[in-house]
Amino acid sequence: MSVDRADPDTAVIRVSGDLAYTTASPLHAEIDRALQARPGLLVLDFAGLQFIDSTGLSVIVHAWREGQKSGIVLRLRAVPRFLETILDMTGVTGLLARPVGPGAPVTSEPDGQPTVTA
Repeated sequence: MSVDRADPDTAVIRVSGDLAYTTASPLHAEIDRALQARPGLLVLDFAGLQFIDSTGLSVIVHAWREGQKSGIVLRLRAVPRFLETILDMTGVTGLLARPVGPGAPVTSEPDGQPTVTA
């Protein structure tokens, strides 16, 4: 995992390897640190992700839930096909697509990935 805070309005957390029960705690803690800084955007970049279990999935939901409380936009970037399938099958895709307030739009980035207000 690596964190890029070069832009104070955007925190980018790059996740690589396995995101599972034995490895999820550091990501959970880093998400909490990033959200405390109140960036406008939190990006979870999964380009290097190789495996995820239910604990890893719960970390994504945690990022959404905690961001939702602060009005921080959550964006999942470079989502591998296997993670996309898991997000769809578990209903997390729908959860992440929920807007912050009534009628708030969900937009897309230039690369076609949805920007989800969390």
